[in-house]
Amino acid sequence: MLVLLGCGVVANVALARSKGFNGGFLMVNFGWGLAVFVGVIVAYASGAHINPAVTLGLVASGATEFGNAALGTTVPVDVLTVLTYIGAQLPGAVLGAVVVWLAYKRHFDAEPEAASKLTVFSTGPAIRSYGWNLVTEIVGTFVLVFVVIGFGRNGDASGLAALGALPVALLVIGIGASLGGPTGYAINPARDLGPRIAHFILPIKGKGSSDWSYSWVPVAGPVIGGLLAGWASHWLLPILG
Repeated sequence: MLVLLGCGVVANVALARSKGFNGGFLMVNFGWGLAVFVGVIVAYASGAHINPAVTLGLVASGATEFGNAALGTTVPVDVLTVLTYIGAQLPGAVLGAVVVWLAYKRHFDAEPEAASKLTVFSTGPAIRSYGWNLVTEIVGTFVLVFVVIGFGRNGDASGLAALGALPVALLVIGIGASLGGPTGYAINPARDLGPRIAHFILPIKGKGSSDWSYSWVPVAGPVIGGLLAGWASHWLLPILG
């Protein structure tokens, strides 16, 4: 659901024959925020782990269980649990991107620009500078995960579902509006890598390159940012709280 609605709003804005064409970056921000809202709602049983950066950040913060305590679906945090959660997030992102392509198939066929087709699936920098692009993704993801952990400290810290979906959705909109300009704000390794894989394997007419030379940035940046946020929460959240 996250990638289906998130990449879907980008398709609506980026593909020239779509009714939402040229809706603007703020429309994309709101669309991704609402995609997160829906993703958190439907993933309640797992604790709404829809982002590997959040999963890793919670581990770094010292979380001892994932899941939804109210439903009795919590599991202890260990290497197998983390790998299972992340292992489910990536193929889910690939599948969501494939469904977006099916929904907009005729529009992809009619779109003349390969870059517009790629932007539906994956992020890309406004100014390509791998080091600074990495910094942007680290900062954006740090904000996401740090605030998510802060939400959890004010309630049940077992996962995102315990927070309520709306605060997280508003957080994602805010990050996009404030920090999304340089890179398109992946802030989620699965969100970028999964759809990029879908772009690579799908028979999209005139699709061009999948830009693999940039693909490591929206994976490494969110992972680093998530881990830093988790570690920083040990020291900063008690002070700020």
